[in-house]
Amino acid sequence: MSSIALTTGGGADSDSETSESDGGRAQVMKASLKLYDSSATTGGRKLGSHTGTIHFQFNPKELTISKSAKWERKNERGAKKAASPQFSGADPCKLTVEMFFDATANHDSSVVESVEQLFSCCVPTEKTSRDDKPVPPLVVFSWGDITSFPAFITQVSAKYTLFASGGMPIRATCSVTLEEMPGENSQQNPTSGSLAVRRAHRMGDRDTLATVAYAEYGDATLWRALARFNGVDDPLRVPVGSVIMVPSAAELDPTAG
Repeated sequence: MSSIALTTGGGADSDSETSESDGGRAQVMKASLKLYDSSATTGGRKLGSHTGTIHFQFNPKELTISKSAKWERKNERGAKKAASPQFSGADPCKLTVEMFFDATANHDSSVVESVEQLFSCCVPTEKTSRDDKPVPPLVVFSWGDITSFPAFITQVSAKYTLFASGGMPIRATCSVTLEEMPGENSQQNPTSGSLAVRRAHRMGDRDTLATVAYAEYGDATLWRALARFNGVDDPLRVPVGSVIMVPSAAELDPTAG
C-alpha cells in the first residue's frame, strides 16, 4: 500500500497556488470539489456534464492519497522458502481532505448548509435513482493546476466546533474521503489514481475557447470538449481573466456537445 501526503500552507492567506491577475496582483486559487453526472462504461463510469461545485472556504492544509494492491502467496507443503508473491489486482485510489467552514463573521449565517451539501454527495442522484443502478455524483478535487481522479465520496465526518448563542452551528471541520471510480481505461491503466498537473490558461481580450483549442490541440472544434471539461456554462462568453484548465487531448471527450 502506498500513501502520499501533500502538505501546504493552507488557510485564507495561503499563497501556495497563485496566479497573476490583470492588475499584476497575486490572486489565491481556491480548492474545490467539482460535481458531475456520470454514464456507465465497461467496469465503471465516466464523467458526464458538470452539475455544480463545492468551494473550499479555506484552502486545505494537507491532503492524503493512498493506493494499495493485493498480492498472494501459494506456499508448497514442506517448502523451506516462501513462494514468490503473485500480483492479483490493484485497489482503488483514495483521497482524504479536510474542509473548514466558518461563519463567525456573520452570526445570521450557518455552516449547516455547506455540510449538508457534502452529505448529499454520499447518496444517489435524483437522475440515477430512477435507474436500476443508482449512483452518487462523481467528484473531482481541483486546486489550481492540480486535479484528482474521478471519484465518489464514501464518507463525510463533520465536527461542529462553535455555535451562536441560539445554538446555530457557525464553525465546522469536515473530513471527506473520496474513492476512485474505475473508468473505461481502468484495466489498461492501473496507476491512474493520482493527482494530475495540468496547465492553466488565463483568457485574454481576444481569446475564445476555439482559439485556445486550436493553439493547444490544433483543432478548433475541440472548444466544446474544453468547455465541458471546465464546466463552462456559456462557452461563447468566457470572461476576460478567467482561468481554464488545459488537459491533454486524451482527457477530452470529442463528442461533448
